[in-house]
Amino acid sequence: MRHAKQGRKLGMESAHRKAMLGNMVCSLIEHGRIKTTVSKAKEAKPLAEKMITLGKRGDISARRQAVARLRSKDVVHMLFAEVAPKFAERPGGYTRIIRIGPRKGDAAEMVFLELVD
Repeated sequence: MRHAKQGRKLGMESAHRKAMLGNMVCSLIEHGRIKTTVSKAKEAKPLAEKMITLGKRGDISARRQAVARLRSKDVVHMLFAEVAPKFAERPGGYTRIIRIGPRKGDAAEMVFLELVD
């Protein structure tokens, strides 16, 4: 039984899952919107919210934590310089999930994960 076990395994090992979620958050920060499945979006959303909160903090420790998770200095710079200041007055809820229907190949439920403007 999976009592008190949070998070989805998404059919992959932990290292692959961490890398995939980090890459998804990088793409979200870079482009503002990504298209993915419901379960992947629900896993990436809390991570994206945490990264934006780190960006709002703005100190060197927060920047190092973001680089450790996202592994791209360019994206982290964009996060701290452009994305986080937009949400300076917002207490939370920086992303939203919009359902767009099933994928053609396997009928997986697809969504847009996007930053709130």
